[in-house]
Amino acid sequence: MENAKKNVIEVKNVSIEFPGVKALQDVSCRFESGMAKALIGANGAGKSTLMKVLAGANPTYTGEVCFNGTKVELRNPTAAKNQGVGIVYQEVDSILTPNLSVAENIMTDYLVYGLKGLGIVNWKKINREARKVLEELGIDLDVKTLVSNLTLAQKQMVVIARTMVQNCKFLILDEPTAPLSQKETETLFDLVRRLKKKNCGIIFISHRLNELFEICEEIAVMKDGKMVGERQVDGKLKIDDIVQMMLGGARQLHLDKSGRKIGEVILKTANLSDKTGKVHDINLEIRRGEIVGISGLVGAGKTELCKTLFGEFGKVQGDYQVNGKRINPASPADAIKSGLALIPEERRKEGIFIEESVNYNLSVVTLGKYAKMLTFVNRRQETRAAEGKIASLTIKTPTPNQKVGLLSGGNQQKVTIGKWLDSNAEIYIFDEPTKGIDVGAKNEIYKLIVELARQGKAVIYTSSEQSEILLVSDRTYVMYDGRIQKELQTDQTTEEEILFYSTGGTKES
Repeated sequence: MENAKKNVIEVKNVSIEFPGVKALQDVSCRFESGMAKALIGANGAGKSTLMKVLAGANPTYTGEVCFNGTKVELRNPTAAKNQGVGIVYQEVDSILTPNLSVAENIMTDYLVYGLKGLGIVNWKKINREARKVLEELGIDLDVKTLVSNLTLAQKQMVVIARTMVQNCKFLILDEPTAPLSQKETETLFDLVRRLKKKNCGIIFISHRLNELFEICEEIAVMKDGKMVGERQVDGKLKIDDIVQMMLGGARQLHLDKSGRKIGEVILKTANLSDKTGKVHDINLEIRRGEIVGISGLVGAGKTELCKTLFGEFGKVQGDYQVNGKRINPASPADAIKSGLALIPEERRKEGIFIEESVNYNLSVVTLGKYAKMLTFVNRRQETRAAEGKIASLTIKTPTPNQKVGLLSGGNQQKVTIGKWLDSNAEIYIFDEPTKGIDVGAKNEIYKLIVELARQGKAVIYTSSEQSEILLVSDRTYVMYDGRIQKELQTDQTTEEEILFYSTGGTKES
């Protein structure tokens, strides 16, 4: 469609502020139809925030958005849809209705808003129109199939087909390949190429930098809520160039990790895979007194690895040893008996009981220590132990009986850690432990982790922030697509190298 009218979105000095956070700062950029433009940046750079502005989901923005030279107000999703902007979020299951057919999901807008008169549904027309758009897009799906029976990749196709029915001129794809296999990714890319030929503009958000060279003509890079640069994908552009733009002048802090003795190997895996296909062929080892990082971007499999080690997904395939003995935990309870502790990423959902007291949360793992005659808890002993942890961890709470959900994020995290301190845990797994807490609380968490290592505990520390991995860990395993891409010594590597491997880079890239 070389002669089709070129549509243009221009973003001019767009800013948006949430409580305490400048999510976007004077962002300006341009998107054209008939081509794919990647929007990339490290976690928290502002990519999704900007796309939600274009999709009408961030109505408090300042600045201007223009379509074909005319200023428009994108203060709600309907306004964005009327301008021809469609978005496919990562969580496609939240968009579709599983107990309806493919056709019904594609034609949802028509079923809700388009029926006239008595509202009688012409099901033959619904199926025919859905089949027509699928055929135009080259998607092979039976329109009568229930969405609940589709794969994740097929559900993505249904969402894309729905946007095309709505006269979509610009399609935003937010991390579309994160959950897909290589074959499914290739199928998606074939569809993107067909959409470009139909004069649809593609805005492509991804952490997988190597993929962008296949599908995109331009790349725009964001950092800390700002647009830091744009480049043409011209054969001269390399992954290293993009990484440099993403990181900018990030600075390295200092953390005193002295006073530790690195001992024998306490945890070791060989060709470890979970049965759900989330992690594959994991080979790693951790020593006493050592802090080992698990780095990688969102969706790399870090959390899944932590939960696999902790028995959350059931028994594993491959070899798994703790203290030289083979284990295969069928549940977290089995992992705890083997000396593992998990501080999960989603602490409010998985790490604490937010409606219970600080006291209760700090004793929940070791409640048996304070129980008499198997069932009766000695509350005085329980409270005394909790008060000791509150003091040693400097947990800021007016009383041990305060609901933990009312504490700050940093203090909630201290409670999540504190519940394990008088257990038999020898291996502490920290999954994104500084997520959502302020700088001061971060430093306290760092020091606490180092202190555990000084006591001879082994620490696994996951983070998607390269600077944090360099600061805290001795070694890091870099994950990509559920696998370990590279092992690096943190005193001999850089943020750039970690990010290079986190985005799928290899020595040959």
